[in-house]
Amino acid sequence: MDYDLYYCKNDATSEVDFLIYKEGKIIPIQVKAGSNVKSKSLDIYIKTYNPSISYRFSMKNFGYDKNKKIKSRPLYAVFCLEKENN
Repeated sequence: MDYDLYYCKNDATSEVDFLIYKEGKIIPIQVKAGSNVKSKSLDIYIKTYNPSISYRFSMKNFGYDKNKKIKSRPLYAVFCLEKENN
């Protein structure tokens, strides 16, 4: 999708997989290989930087956590990122 990709490492155990810059915003993206979507790293990033939206791609279906502002998407739907409004 032609994004420059970055990552964020807070300490030895906390790392957000990808950061992209889209429409004037830095958007964190966490990718999980299975259906366990617990993500200490993304939670720390959200608490520290308070992004307007975050994404989590995993084996789970579409969803949204309004408290943490995390859009959950299945792995196969990563192409939807380009079309979504943030």
